[in-house]
Amino acid sequence: MEKLPPIAKVYEAWSAVADGRVVLHPNERCATVASSNAQKEYTVTWDEADAVYSSNDNATYWQGYAGYPVIAVLMEQGALPLDRAHENRIRAHFMTCYAALMIVLRRHTASTMRQAAAAAATPTMKAASTSEG
Repeated sequence: MEKLPPIAKVYEAWSAVADGRVVLHPNERCATVASSNAQKEYTVTWDEADAVYSSNDNATYWQGYAGYPVIAVLMEQGALPLDRAHENRIRAHFMTCYAALMIVLRRHTASTMRQAAAAAATPTMKAASTSEG
């Protein structure tokens, strides 16, 4: 790992663990991690002797830091702290925030649609072009 991942990757990893999107295959020294919309699946492999992890997610592959699939696997394996005692409370907090975000987005969308409708209903005056000659 060339650099530390952004803190947001830890939250992404936690959500993958909390949603049950991480499946360990310890006998094969690999795991699969589904994306939040289930459109992609990432494979994380490891070499226990060298403690080397690799993954086909973009952050790990291209950016030089552990992407959320690697961090999620490390959490599931117990190599990184994961407080399961507070999991339901944290999940409820995230869901409350998400619900509030949806309300804000709907209000913004409705406001934008009202503005567009008002603009379409307002007559505009075009300057008359005159050709003198």
